[in-house]
Amino acid sequence: MKKILFLVLFTLIPFLIFSQNIKLEGAVKDSLGNPLEMANVIAFKKGTQFLQSYSITDTKGNYKLSLEENEAYTLRISYLGFETKSVEVITNNSNKNLIKNIILSETNESLNQVDITYEMPVKIIGDTIVYNSDSFTTGKEKKLEDVLKKLPGVEVDENGEVEVEGKKVQKVLVEGKPFFDGDSKLATQNIPANAIDKVQVLKNYNEVAGMRGVTNNEDNIALNIKLKKGKDKFWFGEVNAGIGNEEKYIAKPKLFYYSPNKSVNLLADFNNIGEAPFTMRDYFRFTGGLRGAMRGSGTSFNISSGGLGFMTTQNNRAQEITSKFGALNFGLSPKKTLDFNGFAIVNNSETAMLTQSNTVYNKLNLTEESSNQAMQESKLGMLKFSTTYKPNTNVHIDYDVFGKISEQTELQDVTSTSRNADTYKEEKPFSINQNFNIYYTIDDKNIFAAEMQHLFQKDKPLYNSMATTQPFLIIPTEGEQDGNYIFDLVQNKKLTTNKFDAKFDYYYLLTPKSNVNISFGTTFSKQNLNSKISQNLENGSKLDFEDPLLNNDVDYNFSDIFLGLHYKMVSGIFTFNPGVSLHQYTTKDTQLGVVNKSNTTKLLPDVYANLQFKSSESLRFNYSMSTQFSDIDNISEGYFLSNYNSLTRGNKELESALYHKYSLSYFSFSMFSFTNINASVNYTKKENGIKNNTELVGIDRVSYPVNSNLADETLSAFFRYGKTYSKLKTNFSANISNSTYNNIVNNDLIKSKSLSHSYQGSIATKFKTAPNFELGYQKSFSNYSKSNSVTDRPFANMEVGFLKNFILTADYSYYKYKNTFENLSSETKNNYSFLNANLYYQQKDSKWEFKISANNLTNNTSMNTDSYHEISDSNSISLYFIQPRLWMFSVKYNL
Repeated sequence: MKKILFLVLFTLIPFLIFSQNIKLEGAVKDSLGNPLEMANVIAFKKGTQFLQSYSITDTKGNYKLSLEENEAYTLRISYLGFETKSVEVITNNSNKNLIKNIILSETNESLNQVDITYEMPVKIIGDTIVYNSDSFTTGKEKKLEDVLKKLPGVEVDENGEVEVEGKKVQKVLVEGKPFFDGDSKLATQNIPANAIDKVQVLKNYNEVAGMRGVTNNEDNIALNIKLKKGKDKFWFGEVNAGIGNEEKYIAKPKLFYYSPNKSVNLLADFNNIGEAPFTMRDYFRFTGGLRGAMRGSGTSFNISSGGLGFMTTQNNRAQEITSKFGALNFGLSPKKTLDFNGFAIVNNSETAMLTQSNTVYNKLNLTEESSNQAMQESKLGMLKFSTTYKPNTNVHIDYDVFGKISEQTELQDVTSTSRNADTYKEEKPFSINQNFNIYYTIDDKNIFAAEMQHLFQKDKPLYNSMATTQPFLIIPTEGEQDGNYIFDLVQNKKLTTNKFDAKFDYYYLLTPKSNVNISFGTTFSKQNLNSKISQNLENGSKLDFEDPLLNNDVDYNFSDIFLGLHYKMVSGIFTFNPGVSLHQYTTKDTQLGVVNKSNTTKLLPDVYANLQFKSSESLRFNYSMSTQFSDIDNISEGYFLSNYNSLTRGNKELESALYHKYSLSYFSFSMFSFTNINASVNYTKKENGIKNNTELVGIDRVSYPVNSNLADETLSAFFRYGKTYSKLKTNFSANISNSTYNNIVNNDLIKSKSLSHSYQGSIATKFKTAPNFELGYQKSFSNYSKSNSVTDRPFANMEVGFLKNFILTADYSYYKYKNTFENLSSETKNNYSFLNANLYYQQKDSKWEFKISANNLTNNTSMNTDSYHEISDSNSISLYFIQPRLWMFSVKYNL
């Protein structure tokens, strides 16, 4: 490991030492001596259009360029409303620091007219940042995410989600049209890099123009991808296919069409190499962009959306993953006032996983060793149709209908020191969600908005457990507890939900920078749940348990009617937006012919404050008080089998929990120094929280929810610092989370604490033609009750072009893991690494590309995870097994 890191480091050193640069700096001002902020200063090698360096001036008009010595350059300085100026500069090695101040004269020309002669790397126009893709890329990039990673102020995480200046991108557009409802992951991992002309960052984004001045949009970021000339008027795409060892294969056809009035995108992905094009996380995350009627109302009433709580693959790694994925996205604008768009997604994935775990039950001082072999299959279909009608600038109408259907199964074979068990889970959730929104600007003082949403959801979960012992006395099973008899228990459930949300807002503008917002809204939910537990006997018959505690037939209604008042005012750099909402809650459940009804009134305040020091620098504070209500699963008092060793039930006497949430955030991004700082501190306190009362008998547990007057608290902090130099990009980040939980285990109060913190630093080169490398180090700590772990992860990445037509990329990570249990005398240690490499060959202007790839070259077979389970007060350390070394040969044809 050390040899590899030193080899990469010594490869970098010559580039860093021998690339001696001259620093040219100065200020750009108008004829009266006033500094011009956000002016563009670009250096070209004289007589060429080769861009050497560029800068955007700061608030004092300062710019700074890095130039090669002993060269002649032409500087072009431009600013909206001023004449573009050209200045000649010659560098030499006798003066490492040059100073040149620039004076610009006003003109009637627009900046767009100036753009005809050359492309600026970055333009800032109001709340829009425009990046010229070719100014930052080398031609070796494959997908949109490769381009975004090279843009200053833009980050892409391992899940393909994008952040700009520390804020999550909520929507991705291509030529102004939503790409699969704006999903950033599908966009970053599928749009080809060679089709991208410009990337527009739309800050303070709001789909409804009339609402931008009255709502807080500071966290709303969208990307609009502009395609290269020619790519926006005809079909383009690629077909990628490959084969590998152990009968591995991939096939990934992609087809795109864009024109001013219509767009079509077709994606497909068939593979058995472990790449999951659409994961369960994506399925539950796909919510439809920025719309959401009841967001910020102060009430949290979350309907369980269907799903078995499957074990998820670690970084898309498992023993075996086979995926079949297809997607269609379309957009149509028959006229300027009307837009239609939608998508259809189908996915079928099969996953095989093996996990070996040691679990320590702290209360009982008991250790369980187990092996879990799981086979999961997930079939899903998603369909959405949306229309937007804007007859004029004052009216905006949206309608969406979004349907989801899936079939999920999981078969587990568990072998443990306590018992052996086979379990089968099946779930077939279906939902259809409709949204209708209208926004009407009555006049320059009055704005009206109405947002309505209806959800219908149906699910039929099935759970089957076959174990060598049956630990729950409340279940009157037949059979002997001798280790030879198999207790075959079956649980059937049926859950139906109807939920309607509506919110009406009236805004009165006191001044252009202040308004009053009056809100009226309601949530109404009606749910029905039926469940029963039975036993399959060895003679083939079925034993139905008649005990009411083993069956559920429950109706549950929830309603919230609220009235809200908010005031917003902007004074200079300060924005202040306090508010309060009055809620009347009603819950009603019917079980065993008994009706339980309650009414609650809550007054919930919230406040938002923002200091906008500069266009890209702000300090924000948020406070909100909110209520959390349970859905029918926590209300039903009959028992559920949640696992072969876990029995749960609800509690009809549950009350709502009260949340206090505080956050302080700082954002800063400088186009002058290309420095990005993002820091936040968050504190959450939960009062009258819904906790679990658990009875443990060995590894087996019976639990039910209760309200607790003991507060749960979480304090978290995040910091990221990034700076881009002429030839380097550096990043440092830190995450800290400290939580306190309270539960009841065997009638004793268990107060558990967890502290996790991680730190990561990296440095990467950004040469235009030379090889590029990245070196980094991550250190992570997890401290739970009676368990601590430390993980060190140095990593390195490289991208090297050679012999004109070859590109070699590689990424390497080394893990050093150590875990200590207080209850055990020994430590768990594991060292492992991952090395992946790709060799590309493509002749210039050829449509064919050939690739040899190797995943897990180190042939690592497992990785470690650890966790704390607060319900059972237990610590677990697991060994998770993954696919071995994989070789692939693939061919791509660009259409």
